[in-house]
Amino acid sequence: MSVQLNKNEPSPDLPDAIDAQVLKVAGVVVLGAIMSILDITVVNVALPTFQKVFSDGPAPIAYSHVAWTVTGYTLALATVIPLSGWAADRFGTKRLYISAIALFALGSALCSVAWDINSLIAFRVLQGLGGGMLMPVGMTIMTKAAGPHRMGRLMAILGVPMLLGPILGPIIGGWLIDSASWHWIFLINVPLGVAAISYAVWALPSDAPEPSESFDFLGMLLMSPGLALFLFGVSSIPEKGTVTAPRVWVSMVIGVVLILAFVWHSFRPEHPLLDLRLFVDRNLTVSTITMFMFAGAFFGGLLLVPTYFQQVRGEDALHAGLLVAPQGIGAMLTMPIAGALSDRVPIGRITPVAIVVILLGMFGLTQVTADTSYVFLMGTLFVMGLGMGGTMMPLFTAALRTLTPHQVARGSTLLNITQQIASSVGVAVLSVVLTNQLKGVRTPAGGSDAFATSFWVAFVLVALTLIPAYLLPRRKSDPGATPETSTASAAVPMH
Repeated sequence: MSVQLNKNEPSPDLPDAIDAQVLKVAGVVVLGAIMSILDITVVNVALPTFQKVFSDGPAPIAYSHVAWTVTGYTLALATVIPLSGWAADRFGTKRLYISAIALFALGSALCSVAWDINSLIAFRVLQGLGGGMLMPVGMTIMTKAAGPHRMGRLMAILGVPMLLGPILGPIIGGWLIDSASWHWIFLINVPLGVAAISYAVWALPSDAPEPSESFDFLGMLLMSPGLALFLFGVSSIPEKGTVTAPRVWVSMVIGVVLILAFVWHSFRPEHPLLDLRLFVDRNLTVSTITMFMFAGAFFGGLLLVPTYFQQVRGEDALHAGLLVAPQGIGAMLTMPIAGALSDRVPIGRITPVAIVVILLGMFGLTQVTADTSYVFLMGTLFVMGLGMGGTMMPLFTAALRTLTPHQVARGSTLLNITQQIASSVGVAVLSVVLTNQLKGVRTPAGGSDAFATSFWVAFVLVALTLIPAYLLPRRKSDPGATPETSTASAAVPMH
């Protein structure tokens, strides 16, 4: 005799059991996560290709220009993440999730037919608007299907694409570029999108829209253009050669004014785009500052590695992707361990150690030459991955642990946006540094010096992260932590 249970309620006999219906829903979310996370890393190895194929003459396009294919995508992610909660209530999670997949697939198809670098950047922004919805809406769908008490088990499932993305993304991207063409790193998302939409229509239960709170459109109109204009000004420095050029300083000034206006505005509405009031929580403030500095320095510096292998060492895209895989392998080994330790060991005793490990690996990158041993380079990337895996999840846990249950969702949104903005800033700044260093370079030796200098900048920025990391909680328990807030550790950082 079988008993039909409500999919949203735990089994009375097996409260932690994952039934077939929940696994079916989890499969939809995992497929969407694979599309989104892989696309963040798959483009990294294509930047040197974009420099060549979109060039008007023999000279390649400036690295800082093509890096906007990454910066624009991450800025779009940051823009749309806070919109997801309001949109899910307004339109329903199933309808919104399917629409996000469709928008992501459409953006991918348009990227594959881009006729110049600027059109590619524009289509990457469109792609990011869809991709940014997939993870937060997917997490909402999974929470409804399984309940908070089973999120730890489901996080192990969702963690697979999160861990494999940094490994497989560059390899798949390199293989597609070498075996077919750069167009296929985007075209591959179209059949995946069709399959994901079909699966979602079949597997996801229908839900009725329940409009709850108003959306802060003014906040979005201030934050998004402000960040874009500021980063546009920064990325224009190599081309103009000076910060006094109108395109540089005017863009940066307008951007800063809009960002400051957003900060002032965010304390006025009841439901702001980003709830900056949460920064009264010391743990959240310190963790967010550490996250911003770390993500900007680490992900900005890491983006340069595939380009070094291609431009200085003459590797094709596939081999460049294979050579950076050790970083992802290292992260895959330590991320689960760090997640488990963060429940028993103070975060302030985990994260600083992990950052020091990253510095040990990154110091190796500062020593690169035109003929540095590949074994040495892969070893340094592996060590950096070990440190990265011990940094991200503990920072998220520390930030959200002392928030009240109703604040956790807003805190998670704030952290995810901080990570995406920091990555955008880091990519823009370090691509500017590299572009300036590469001016006039004609030999592999000169190119390696340019990359070594850029890695030194990233090294110093990561080292500065130790300052806020030292202020993270160093005692075993926090008075503000409650059993209800323990679910905060299930919050997902987006890489």
